[in-house]
Order: sequence, then C-alpha cells, then structure tokens
Amino acid sequence: MRVLTTMIYRELKRFLHSRARVVGSLLNPLIWLIFFGKGWAGAFKFPGANMLFGGVDYMTFMVPGIVAMTVFNMGFMQGITLIWDRQFGFLKELLVAPASRVEAIIGRSVGGALMAIIQGTIILALSFLIVDGLKLSGVFPTLALAFLVGVAVSGLGMAIGMRMTTMEGFQIIITMLMLPMTFLSGAFYPVSTMPDWMQFLAKLNPLTYAVDGARYYLAGIEPTFGIATDWAVLSTLAVVFVGIAALEFRKATID
Repeated sequence: MRVLTTMIYRELKRFLHSRARVVGSLLNPLIWLIFFGKGWAGAFKFPGANMLFGGVDYMTFMVPGIVAMTVFNMGFMQGITLIWDRQFGFLKELLVAPASRVEAIIGRSVGGALMAIIQGTIILALSFLIVDGLKLSGVFPTLALAFLVGVAVSGLGMAIGMRMTTMEGFQIIITMLMLPMTFLSGAFYPVSTMPDWMQFLAKLNPLTYAVDGARYYLAGIEPTFGIATDWAVLSTLAVVFVGIAALEFRKATID
C-alpha cells in the first residue's frame, strides 16, 4: 500500500511543480471551448437547431465533451512520463526495488487520473462562467466518470509506453490514436448523426461512454447507450487497461 500512495504522491507533485505543463494542458481545452465552441454556437442559432443537440444549445452540448476530452488527453500522457523515467533511471530503480510492480502501476494510473481530474475540474468551473445551461448537481458524478476514464487511459498510455523507447515514437502513436478517438466520441457532434461505420467505431471508443455520461449529468441529455452501460464500460476498461499495463511492467527487464 505504501508503494501505491508514494507513486500517487510523486505523480501529483511532479505535475504541480511543472508550471509549463499545467498551463499548456489547460490552454488546449480552453481554445477548443472558446474558439471552436463559440464559433459553431453562432452557426447553430437558426430555429430548431437545439433539437440537433438534445434540446440544448451547442455550448451546453459541447462542454461535457471538452471536460471528458481534457481528462482523456491527460491520461494518455502517463506514457510519456514512463518513458521519461526510463531515460533518467528512475524506472530502473523501481524495477530493482523490493516493491510491488503492480502497486506501482496502479499508483501511477491513479495519480495520472487525479492530475487529469484537477484539470477537468478547472475547465468545468470556467465553463460554468460562460455557459448557462449546465447543471451544478452533475459535477460530482461527471468527475467520478472522468476519474474512471482517466484511470483507463492512463493504463493504456503506460501499456503503450512500455513498448516504446523514445518520446518521439510514443507521441506519433498517441497522436494517431487521440485525434480519431476524440472526433469519434461525440464530443463535437452527436453519435447518432454519424455514418453507420463511424457509429460502430464510436462504440469501441472509451471516450464515447465518458462523453455520453457526462452529457447526461451536466446537460440533462438522455444518454445514447444508457447511463448504467456508461458506468459499466468505463469501470471494466479501467480494470482491463491497468491490468494490461501491470502485466507489461511485471515482464519488464533492466536494460
């Protein structure tokens, strides 16, 4: 248990001491929210436009997706920290230490998810200042869903990171995954409006279920897949992806 809490503390401390990383990770979703959201909100002001977005305006529709996307993107970055630790020798120290590798990976996953939640909370708080249709009662269940997707994606990012040797290679792979997963999630437009083949891919996307649940809690839009399904899928993926990362870490050798 001590290893788990130590890794959580280390991840949070490293994140909070990196001002550039904090500022940069907050600017990206704000740019999406303000420039993309406000721009498209103006384009959807014609009569009946709200019916396209579950009866709410476009900004209210978009905010839950931006919050989920923020947590999702930050979770993937745990793979970079793993490669960084390998290059600077910390990973080798962890591998030779008389400590549970499984606990270490779980600690890194939870720490990564908590970092993402901090950023998601800030984005959500700012969203309440510029969007009127959000429900305050949906904040805590949304953050709980976001925590699950943060744990799941942190595990996936570390599983990929264990297979990579350079940050450049990892960033190429992650970029190839993040962009299509973001647009397939329904964060910017309803899943129901996608072509059939895109809807099929959307159902395979973890972020889709986080956006679906967050939109239900924050905007009151009826979930596409059912709120129980959203919770079940994200809980299952959190266990599966962290388990895969733990298996990869247990097999790791000292180079």
